[in-house]
Amino acid sequence: MYSQIFQLHADVYAALSNPKRLEIVHLLRDQEMSVSQMVEMLGLPQANLSQHLMVLREFHLVTTRKKGTNIYYKLSHKNIVKSSDLIREMLIGQNRGNENLTEELRLKMKDMVPLVRDPVCGMRLSPKTAGRALKQKGKTYYFCAEGCENKFVNKHK
Repeated sequence: MYSQIFQLHADVYAALSNPKRLEIVHLLRDQEMSVSQMVEMLGLPQANLSQHLMVLREFHLVTTRKKGTNIYYKLSHKNIVKSSDLIREMLIGQNRGNENLTEELRLKMKDMVPLVRDPVCGMRLSPKTAGRALKQKGKTYYFCAEGCENKFVNKHK
């Protein structure tokens, strides 16, 4: 039984080993979302998103609810967010001062408390929970995911 727990643990890490799936977990951290909402926010084709969601469902990391023709997803347990945040904190701590990393990763954790809104979709997030960050004209913008960042960049060219 002891080795089975390690295998299950490894399976969860395997399911989360894709950056887009981690981005999906970030999107779902505080809310339930429909597939169409995630497609728009992530900038992924629906077929690609569905494949990622299938992996997350297979390992019981997300649950679904159907309402009409829409399928809504949410994280199956609050500790998924906690574990993701702990790993991010560890990575930030290990790489503090590394000039090859983005500004976000060089920030100190105590500076990551303020809440902001994604300028595209309006989602509440913080620099700690943002999926993306963009510095433009001396201001830093935080986004829930790549799709919102791309929309912002295209609109402000």
